[in-house]
Amino acid sequence: MDTTPAPDRHPLSARADYALFRKIGTRWSDNDLYGHMNNVVHYQLFDTAVNGWLIEERWLDAHRGETIGLVVETGCRYHAEAAFPDRIMAGIRVGRLGSSSVRYEVGLFRNEETLAFAEGFFVHVYVNRATRRPEPLPSPFRARLQEISP
Repeated sequence: MDTTPAPDRHPLSARADYALFRKIGTRWSDNDLYGHMNNVVHYQLFDTAVNGWLIEERWLDAHRGETIGLVVETGCRYHAEAAFPDRIMAGIRVGRLGSSSVRYEVGLFRNEETLAFAEGFFVHVYVNRATRRPEPLPSPFRARLQEISP
């Protein structure tokens, strides 16, 4: 499949555009009737990559933490197909850092390819679990996020 972007589109992201990577395997059930990865799976991969990293880094305790990230906006651009049994590498970067929000950008790379087959984003607003009111990002978390900002 031709992965050259149309003239009115942004250039495709390359692996070099991301500072952090996570491996994610595809599953047989990711394929749809058309024989490729269903569009909803791309969003699951974005979510898995970012939240897996946040949990491993101990910035997120989804079950008991006082602060949680709520998704308030998402988007995805599809450039090429992927399907089981492709191996996916998810590149993660921070596109924008607010006082209580983060725009995570994720590039999905198939097998050893250097250009993303899909690029997505989602915005987390960090809120108090009980009140659902925004919470400022703690300084150490902000510093770590800045490390993966372009």
